[in-house]
Amino acid sequence: MSEIAQGLALLVAVVNGVAGLVSAWLWYRVEPRPWAWWLLRAGQAAAVAQAAGAGILALAGFDPDQGLYWLYALLPVAVGFVAEQLRLASADTVLAARDLEDAQAVGRLPAEEQRSVVLAIVRRELGVMAAAALVITFLALRAIVEV
Repeated sequence: MSEIAQGLALLVAVVNGVAGLVSAWLWYRVEPRPWAWWLLRAGQAAAVAQAAGAGILALAGFDPDQGLYWLYALLPVAVGFVAEQLRLASADTVLAARDLEDAQAVGRLPAEEQRSVVLAIVRRELGVMAAAALVITFLALRAIVEV
């Protein structure tokens, strides 16, 4: 059963590692791309699959050498949840930094400034999710070691 746990953790590490590195690069280059979100969502799905797999393994009586395995197997889902909350707050943060009340205030700006605000929001969201994917990668690698 430890091979299954390690395989799931490796899947999570690889998918989130690729998603995190690619998204971090796009964040750095200020080039958000829709397919980066697909990678990030695939990483989240892999983390949920790992947590579900850990639950099934627990029900089957799996007893890893280190009890920390359970933490490292389940924590990526919590990290993803917190990252989503921070991502949702990104728009408010950018609007507040520019002294804009809401999306309607953005709509009253000239087109060039509107694009600038939207790009800043999307870039911040991408940065948050890239960081979360890299944290999840670390946790998944730790899960492999703790099995």
